Amino acid sequence: MAPKPQKRKISKRGKNKITLPVSEEAEPINMESMGHPEIYPLVLTTKTQEIFNCRVDEDITDEQPYKLIRKEDIFADFVNRAAVSDFYPVKKIIQEYPGDELLLVYDKDFRYGLNFYLIGTEEGKENYLNPLEVPEEQEEYKEHIPEDLYVYKPPVSKPWVSLGSEKEIDEETVKESTKQITYMISRKRSEFGAPIKFSDQNASSVKDAYIECTAYPDKNFTLKQLERDVGMQVVPQIKDISTQTRWTYPQNATTQYHPREFSEEEKKTLEQSKTLTDFLNNVSMSVEIALQQNEIMNVFIDDWKRLAEEEGTFGDKTDTHLKEYQSFTDLHSPTEKMITCVSWHPVIFGLIAVSVAVRLSFEERVHFSGKLLLQPSLILFWSFSDPIHPQLMLESPDDIFCFEFCPSDPNIIAGGCINGQIVMWDITTHADRIENIKVGGSRSKKVTLKPLFLLEPESNKEVMYIRHCAVSSIENGHRKVITDIHWLSDTFEINRLGSVFENRSGISCQLATCSADCTICFWDIRPQKALTPQPTEKKKEESIEIPFDVPSTFLHLDLSWKPFSKIRLSKGETTLDHCPTKISLSDDTLLYKEQDKAAAQDKAVKAGEARPYQNLEEGLANHLEPIDDFCTKFFVGTEEGEVIYTDWKMERDPETGRFMRTRLWAAEWRNVNSVIKDEMAFSTPTAKKPVSLYTVHDGAVHTVQRSPFYHDIILTVGGWNVAIWKEGVMSCFPELFLPHFLNLSAKQQFIAIADYFGTLHILEIPWTLSHPSTNEVSSIHYYFEREVKHLEYVEQRKKIREQEKKDMKLEIEKKKVKMHQKSKEQMEAELKMEYESYLELERNVLVNLGLIKVKETMSYVEMV
Repeated sequence: MAPKPQKRKISKRGKNKITLPVSEEAEPINMESMGHPEIYPLVLTTKTQEIFNCRVDEDITDEQPYKLIRKEDIFADFVNRAAVSDFYPVKKIIQEYPGDELLLVYDKDFRYGLNFYLIGTEEGKENYLNPLEVPEEQEEYKEHIPEDLYVYKPPVSKPWVSLGSEKEIDEETVKESTKQITYMISRKRSEFGAPIKFSDQNASSVKDAYIECTAYPDKNFTLKQLERDVGMQVVPQIKDISTQTRWTYPQNATTQYHPREFSEEEKKTLEQSKTLTDFLNNVSMSVEIALQQNEIMNVFIDDWKRLAEEEGTFGDKTDTHLKEYQSFTDLHSPTEKMITCVSWHPVIFGLIAVSVAVRLSFEERVHFSGKLLLQPSLILFWSFSDPIHPQLMLESPDDIFCFEFCPSDPNIIAGGCINGQIVMWDITTHADRIENIKVGGSRSKKVTLKPLFLLEPESNKEVMYIRHCAVSSIENGHRKVITDIHWLSDTFEINRLGSVFENRSGISCQLATCSADCTICFWDIRPQKALTPQPTEKKKEESIEIPFDVPSTFLHLDLSWKPFSKIRLSKGETTLDHCPTKISLSDDTLLYKEQDKAAAQDKAVKAGEARPYQNLEEGLANHLEPIDDFCTKFFVGTEEGEVIYTDWKMERDPETGRFMRTRLWAAEWRNVNSVIKDEMAFSTPTAKKPVSLYTVHDGAVHTVQRSPFYHDIILTVGGWNVAIWKEGVMSCFPELFLPHFLNLSAKQQFIAIADYFGTLHILEIPWTLSHPSTNEVSSIHYYFEREVKHLEYVEQRKKIREQEKKDMKLEIEKKKVKMHQKSKEQMEAELKMEYESYLELERNVLVNLGLIKVKETMSYVEMV
């Protein structure tokens, strides 16, 4: 029975008075059956051993395997743990025990079934602590006496009680079920002991010499196998195997052979053979074509060996590994971020800008959208002189995924956000912080730029946060993340129809962006209307308070900036569009060449002094001069791995004379009747059908870049492959191309690589990859020309093969027609042969049926 729960009573003095539970307890189990009624086995847990200090191998050892426990301690354990106590089964024995200490013995060998046992009598305790001394004459017999003085009791016979086991024994007994057959073999007495001679003979030639007893199923006899209980033990099979290698010593061996030649008769036979003549006529054309190809181009040449540079006297040519020069990590960011875009400063050496974004999936970004608004989205400016603290931090309303410095003024920066907005910054007021321009005492203002990585870091320099000047309208811009952004050159500008004109402002004022919403937009940072003077009273009423730390350069664009032209790349007859990820314009002058660095620096300084972006409305009244023969085609990389070569200029419909637009966008603009006509000049999306489209990459295209040395060579990277294209030849070269890098000095060149975990690595390019060989320019030029010729040859071969297939099909059709066109005589002969075969079959059938005889068949045939 389970014990009743404890009852607690409170006395008048406030002390707790505990009453032990009273219940009917079962009799404790002792070892009376083994002759020891004073021994009571117990199970003591680790907790109980710790309470009574009877821990095995610590308090109890092999030399002293017992412990004396006070009776009061056991009662206290009853009060604390009640029925949970390990001594609770022998509670009655403990209460009736006359002494104050009980003997607890550790049963190491589990002689009585449990790990401990309690001696419940004083006599037993004394016998265990003070065993009887054995006389010397009984020393030999002492070895056979057990320690516990076990008393043998002979077994008592009892009557047999059947429980059904005899049936199982009877079923398992093996019994003979088949009737035994007795054979008797006899032999003549005279043949016993006679000599025997064995000889060979043919078993098949002598009768009864060979008898084969083959197995066959006997239907009259069936064997039923009873079910048996079989136990088995799985034992791994172990084999000892050894081998000895046989040693063979080398021997010098030579052979001599003679060439096999045809005889004169065999040669004459082969010369007159028709089979050999037909074979030579069939393969002669293929062999001649192969020989011509080998003469035109060497198929065994190694192109990369021909491009290899010669061994010089400077540097170690064996060193081809990129060495890490420095790394930058934002240690102050509380969240995990990744780098989305990297760009070297176009003028200042040793300064690099990176944009960072929160490393979250789309579902996680939606879930934490509220918390993300509280965290700033930044573009960090890192310097070689201070790898820990950023020099500048540009703030944006959302994560930036692409940005670019303005080619006219590097202090103007444009970036594309994940929400589809364009952000503009003007860091002109902070240029002294990063440029380190030293001005002389004279009025000439001689400017010298010092590389920033040679300067000493300023420990007390605080990080400068710069707010954005303007953001585009979120309703009229892109609907999804902006994947690429480019400044148009300062030499031209375009209108909303895509026509090219001379730049009226003389600076870069237009941008091109592409987004995941399947659109390519063109933007203009200049005000679209001439600013007219307004009354001063009205100005005061409409004046907006601008924060002191925000420049007013692009205030006219803030929250109202719209693209003046949109392009959609249609997929043809379907309503779907291509999703652009990267673009490359034809006249991409954003790359700063080595020989133009001084000019770029002077231009940047002049732009900083003149500040042309403060007066963007100047030049808008000038007349637009069109530029003829300007290439308006550009390359686009898509999310599906396609490379598109298309045109941004709108085309006229030859029938109606109107510019072609999509039906979807035309329906949208018909419903907007309340929009002012001037605003309709901004966003007029246009459907463009690609000029050329090739699916080369097996993943999204994330790089479309022109070569800084060959303006008609384009590199595309996407998925797991790289392709090189030549403008005008719409086929790719399956080769690699080196990235653009930063040249700090004549001895050092660096490349910046960002990883997924937000760390920017600056790697030093080895000598072999940064210094051109003697004939590298001519070799590369010849390589591109050879690849173009090879592609043209492949295209010609495709046309020839297609024509050959058409000719083969025509010949097969002609042969089929000839087979069906038979003469009248051939058809009558075939019918006659079929009729004779039918008569022969009829005669044979009649003969087999016995209806006619063989003699009658002759007359039957004659009659027929």
